[in-house]
Amino acid sequence: MQEKKQVEQITSMEEDFAQWYTDVVIKADLIDYTSVKGCMVFKPAGYAIWELIQKQMDARFKETGVENVYLPMFIPESLLEKEKDHVEGFAPEVAWVTHGGMQPLQERMCVRPTSETLFCDFYRNEVHSYRDLPKIYNQWCSVVRWEKETRPFLRSREFLWQEGHTIHATFEEAEERTIQMLNLYADFCEQILAIPVVKGRKTDKEKFAGAEATYTIEALMHDGKALQSGTSHNFGDGFAKAFGIQYTDKDNTLKYPCQTSWGSTTRLIGAIIMVHGDNNGLVLPPKVAPTQVVIVPIRQQQEGVLEAADRIRKDLEAKGIRVKVDDTEKSPGWKFAEAEMRGIPVRVEIGPKDIEAGKAVLARRDTGEKSDCTLDALAETVTTLLDTIQKDMLERARQRRDLQTYTAATKEEFEKIFAEKSGFVKAMWCGDVACENEIKEKLSVTSRCMPFEQETVSDVCVCCGRPAKKLVYWGRAY
Repeated sequence: MQEKKQVEQITSMEEDFAQWYTDVVIKADLIDYTSVKGCMVFKPAGYAIWELIQKQMDARFKETGVENVYLPMFIPESLLEKEKDHVEGFAPEVAWVTHGGMQPLQERMCVRPTSETLFCDFYRNEVHSYRDLPKIYNQWCSVVRWEKETRPFLRSREFLWQEGHTIHATFEEAEERTIQMLNLYADFCEQILAIPVVKGRKTDKEKFAGAEATYTIEALMHDGKALQSGTSHNFGDGFAKAFGIQYTDKDNTLKYPCQTSWGSTTRLIGAIIMVHGDNNGLVLPPKVAPTQVVIVPIRQQQEGVLEAADRIRKDLEAKGIRVKVDDTEKSPGWKFAEAEMRGIPVRVEIGPKDIEAGKAVLARRDTGEKSDCTLDALAETVTTLLDTIQKDMLERARQRRDLQTYTAATKEEFEKIFAEKSGFVKAMWCGDVACENEIKEKLSVTSRCMPFEQETVSDVCVCCGRPAKKLVYWGRAY
């Protein structure tokens, strides 16, 4: 009865996906709400996922020459206003500090919504010669954007992220770094989070404020909505000109450098939940599961059971596996349900009869499949099983995404698909922002990206019927 009750606490995703999502983040103990409207507490289970993302992503960054720095969280208003397009893009979301203690500030300070302007101010003193280039920096920090509607992990007024900022001698070098980091994000999502993504360029309407070009990875959630999961921007020399950053080149002439920025956030945790979760709770990919294996002793009060569980724990830890023994005074059924709710990839069950038979029972969280395993082979078997689960989760997510990706050659097909289904729709576009606006106003659908792998599904724009220029992935998004 207890196991059934535990599972029933989660609303079915088929009944109400938004409520299902909220139930999962609360019941799996990932977050808590606070008295600060629009902000949340990362509880240990939620923050541990972010730590694993951060650790593994940071290692990949450093392999490409990235160095970590930290800049202030306050930006003077005069500094923010130096790049016109940039400030206009962020103005509606900026939080302002007007007092220091009891005294009014001589100049308002904005609480960092992103750090391009601060990095420009920093680079002005760092970059003088071609010998000073490139600078490949990143910072792990929080930012504040005054969102009207918030949702845990996906959109909050303060959120955690990393923001990379680089500066280069030429546009070509900046473009190379921009694409390099986008590819890094895509590989990370697929290899670590088991989330397949579509890589492409944003339209001018959707690009980052102040950027020459914005590139994105787009993931598809279980409900068919898209989630922008990482972006990389080439700024060209626009920021350098606005902030007066110049360097002396090899030919002894002054030139403006080119910049990039790239970022990913804690919304990746939301993506993990919405791509892999089910009606029993979280389903975590092993590579970002804080606990990869939970050992549940059966009839633990009997002699030798807890000792056997502890021996298994030590064997698994010796393999580098993150493992816990649930030796609490709860029933096995309750422990099973809690392990499912928390998304722990593998459960090991060990009781008196199992010990006598020299085996244990393994249960997969992703499929529910159970199997017996001899104690001698347990550590090797679990190691292999975790790798199998990681690969299987990516493949299932890819198959589901592909099933929810449609093609529309005409306006009628396009509108019919979005009236009846959810997912990505591949359709041609003329390049006119007026068509983008019409599609958004009529269908609440936005251009997600112009994929690097272009196809021709028709010769005309899906909106106006004029000659098409680009294939676009369209969708409703978080």
